Amino acid sequence: MKEFYRLVEIMDILRGENGCPWDKKQTLETLKPSFLEEVYETIEAMDVGGEELKGELGDVLLHVVFQAKICKEKGEFDIEDVAHEICEKLIRRHPHIFSDVHAETSEEVAENWEKIKLQEKLHKDRKSVLDGIPKILPPLLKAEKMQKKAAGCGFDWDNPEDVFKKVQEEIAEVKEAVNEKNQEHIEEEIGDLLFAVTNYARHLGVNSSEALRKCNEKFERRFRYVEENCDLKNSTLEEMDKFWDEAKKIEKLKK
Repeated sequence: MKEFYRLVEIMDILRGENGCPWDKKQTLETLKPSFLEEVYETIEAMDVGGEELKGELGDVLLHVVFQAKICKEKGEFDIEDVAHEICEKLIRRHPHIFSDVHAETSEEVAENWEKIKLQEKLHKDRKSVLDGIPKILPPLLKAEKMQKKAAGCGFDWDNPEDVFKKVQEEIAEVKEAVNEKNQEHIEEEIGDLLFAVTNYARHLGVNSSEALRKCNEKFERRFRYVEENCDLKNSTLEEMDKFWDEAKKIEKLKK
């Protein structure tokens, strides 16, 4: 804990009277973009681990201390209050560990977590189970979150097969919209299809956001290989496909 409080002291100096002009100028609003960027960089580093992850976690921790310092200056709370709040929440939401509630499976723990959450002061005024889902969440992540919330109330398909039928139904509706040549309708049906695929992934125990992130990385690796091995401007699709297939074979050999 010594280094943590050293970080707090450094932030006090940076925000102090003779501190850094840039650090002193920052507000919660100005820190939003860089905080979001650091979170995404940390997620990427989680695939690597080691020194890279350690560094990115440090950047996220800096933001927590930075924001708490700004709030302390505004007379709202400080880093001690932040730590106290999360400690109390963890104890309160783990009664199967810190009290006499019984829960053996992760599903039972999640169910208890949601019940306790609804009793807390910050959540008592919520009228819908969907209240509290951040509006700023990326669309795919928000879809997953809403589906899980609805499923927790029993509003869900019984099995993955039924969800897959819904995916097939949505594909057919996309084709119909395309045939109509109605752009607004096409957009709506594409949205329905993406939502259904996300739901199907959830039933299969797959995180859609993570699956798409890995797919993006795979596409980037293969396309970069194509770029490195042919002149895109003067190559045919067949020639580019050849190198794409080569990239796929190389990846399989590495596995």
